[in-house]
Amino acid sequence: MKIKTVSFKNIHQKGTRRETLIKFILLLTVLITYFFYLSYKYGFETGGIVSALTWSFFVLCTPIADAGFLLDFPIRLLFGIRMMLSEIIVWTIAISLNIFTLNFHSEYYKTTFLTSLFHKILTTPYPYWSIILLSCLGTFLSLYFGDEMLDVMQHKDCKKQHKHGFKYKVIATIGLFLLIIFAYYNLLDGLGIDIDKLENK
Repeated sequence: MKIKTVSFKNIHQKGTRRETLIKFILLLTVLITYFFYLSYKYGFETGGIVSALTWSFFVLCTPIADAGFLLDFPIRLLFGIRMMLSEIIVWTIAISLNIFTLNFHSEYYKTTFLTSLFHKILTTPYPYWSIILLSCLGTFLSLYFGDEMLDVMQHKDCKKQHKHGFKYKVIATIGLFLLIIFAYYNLLDGLGIDIDKLENK
């Protein structure tokens, strides 16, 4: 009689993928709900465009891969594509969307406080593009760290990874990321951007 063995690693990976899919669906539900709210308030076309601009704001102007993470993490777990690569595509889409909207439909930026602030950032290279620069550094650094952690978790020889300075790499990455976050919030404060006001709108 043969006893079928089940790999704990396979069970863990299936569970992680299922949890990731649930989180993805929840985040997507929030985005869809926001879209319907804007559509109800401003109309279907305006609601769709403003929702997309809002998504692109969180991609380009926050130093953590939050909006892009909606796609990056599930794609990494389900298809094995590194989050750094998928985030490049996310940034390309976000930048292209705003180039088009700025040139042909800039009036949509006046719809909400958030999009108005976003328009000011996009149309004022100095000093506001420094927000986008810090956000880019923070986003890709956080995804680099995330990719490294997933690589180690999936690597069969994790101990060897640690012996070759992985712990020091983690400490250095976290330290640099915290430094970027500190610089980001000090920059917002210096430019007079009130985060509390932004969150309450």
